[in-house]
Amino acid sequence: MASQPPKPPARTYKYYDLVMAAFVTVLLCANLIGASKVATLWGYTFGAGVLFFPISYVFGDILTEVYGFARARKVVWAGFTAQVFAAFMSFCVLSFPPAPGWPHQAAFETVFGGTWRIVGASLVAYFCGEFVNSYTLAKLKLATNGRFLWMRTIGSTIAGELVDSLIFYPLAFYGIWSDSQVLTVLFTNYSLKVGWEVVMTPFTYRIVAFLKRKEHEDYFDRGTDFTPFSLET
Repeated sequence: MASQPPKPPARTYKYYDLVMAAFVTVLLCANLIGASKVATLWGYTFGAGVLFFPISYVFGDILTEVYGFARARKVVWAGFTAQVFAAFMSFCVLSFPPAPGWPHQAAFETVFGGTWRIVGASLVAYFCGEFVNSYTLAKLKLATNGRFLWMRTIGSTIAGELVDSLIFYPLAFYGIWSDSQVLTVLFTNYSLKVGWEVVMTPFTYRIVAFLKRKEHEDYFDRGTDFTPFSLET
C-alpha cells in the first residue's frame, strides 16, 4: 500500500505570539483590576474596567481578520486558562494566614474577595462573547469577500459585547449592586465598549494592514469548523 504523502509544515508567524500575549494581558488586567469598581465621570456611571476591556475585543478582531477563526480560538482558550489560574491564585493568597502584625489582610479581602464570583461571571461571559465576536467577524469577511473591514470589526463587537454584557453584569453583581445600578452600568458600559471600537477603528486598520503585510497572511475561513471546543488550527 502506498504511503501517505507527508503533511506540509505548519505555518509559523512572527507576531502571532506577541498579539496573544497582549490579548491575555489586557484581559487579566481589565477583569482583575477594573471590573469591580464603579466610577462616575461627567454624569455617566460605568465600570472602571470598561476603558481597557474593549481593547481585548480589538485584539480578537485583529486575530480573526489576519490569522483566522481557528487561531483566534486558541488565543481565546489561552485567556480562559489565564483567568482560571488568576482566580485560583487569588483564592490561595487570601487563604494563607497573614503574619502576625501584617495590617493589609482586610484590604486584600476587600479588593480580591469577590474574585471567584467576578471571574466565574467573566469566564462565562468572555467565552460566549469572544466566540460570538470571532464567529461574526469571520462570517462577515466571507459575506463581504474581505471588503469593509470597519463593518466587520464594529458589527462583530456589537454582537460580541452585547452577549458579554448581558451575561457578565447580572452574574457578577446581582444582589451586590442595586438592580438599577446593574442595568445602568450594563447599558452604559455596552455603549462605551461599542464606542471604543468605533474610535479604535483607524488603529485597527493600521495594525491589520501591518500584520497582513509582514505575515503574508489574510485568512478566509472557508471550510472552517467553528466549534469553540477545539484547539485545532
